[in-house]
Amino acid sequence: MTVLPWFLFILLILSLLFLDLGVFHKQNKVISAKEALLWTMFWVALALLFNVFIFYAYSHNWIGIGLGEHALKSGKDAALKFFTGYIIEKSLSLDNIFVIAMIFSYFKVEGKYQHRVLFWGILGALIMRAVMILAGTALIQTFDWMIYLFGGFLILTAGKMLFSGDEEIDPEKNLLIRTARKIFPVSPNFEGEKFFTVLNGKKAITPMFLVLLIVESTDVLFAVDSIPAIFAVTTDPFIVFTSNVFAILGLRSLYFALAAMIGMFHYLKISLVFVLAYVGVKMILSHHYPIPTSLSLGIIAVALSAGVAASLLFQKKEAGQA
Repeated sequence: MTVLPWFLFILLILSLLFLDLGVFHKQNKVISAKEALLWTMFWVALALLFNVFIFYAYSHNWIGIGLGEHALKSGKDAALKFFTGYIIEKSLSLDNIFVIAMIFSYFKVEGKYQHRVLFWGILGALIMRAVMILAGTALIQTFDWMIYLFGGFLILTAGKMLFSGDEEIDPEKNLLIRTARKIFPVSPNFEGEKFFTVLNGKKAITPMFLVLLIVESTDVLFAVDSIPAIFAVTTDPFIVFTSNVFAILGLRSLYFALAAMIGMFHYLKISLVFVLAYVGVKMILSHHYPIPTSLSLGIIAVALSAGVAASLLFQKKEAGQA
């Protein structure tokens, strides 16, 4: 595949991000659940529209898409793998939302500034994930046995997630926070949306910058879990990267849409554990007993639906007993 599709896709994403923050969310304000839900629907619709493009681009090799040794050759197969990868990454990013809510609560970040923090946090996440995806793809394409290593890692991660409790956020244990405090003085109070300020005549960072650092570092940890999962679907780097990007793009609006309802999803964690474990097993079996992508998509959809349904029934039962 030529460099042109990558360049055009990155240009598209940067344009969308510019419109998001520079035009539609230029003013700091609290994002309502209704507005967030509409934006979530927009990002989902955009991902589905891009999936249609994937189908035709791989079918007809538009601008060199679908060419290359490791590229998918069928438009139908490419579209199915893109959608499956998108669903996997979107579902695993739900756990990230819970942690972001805890971070904002710990630092008492005002609602009107949360969108800007998430914007810059996700912009950084896109860059870091691009590097991790390219590195992971190169490893798998060079060393076949890496697929087993990634699969085993996902199974171990699923087990750890299952038996881990709700951990408290402790910024002082974060390596980036400790490093930042050594390099820069930290202002005692927030200064609106500013990340940097001047303290006693010296350049200093604000608590808002510390929040950004924690959001970035937690995304790296989640990416270590989620990125290997998509390699169970495909090792085509363009499909892996684009599906991951579209899943992350809608994370901000999804956070604001679900922030007030996070406590309702009591059993969703079990569904995410199952998805991670299943994808890990799929990776380990991929060279000997490959599971069709369409079947995997169905299994993942059923698991997530079951988690949401069980959570809603649990919430209804608790409300009836109150």
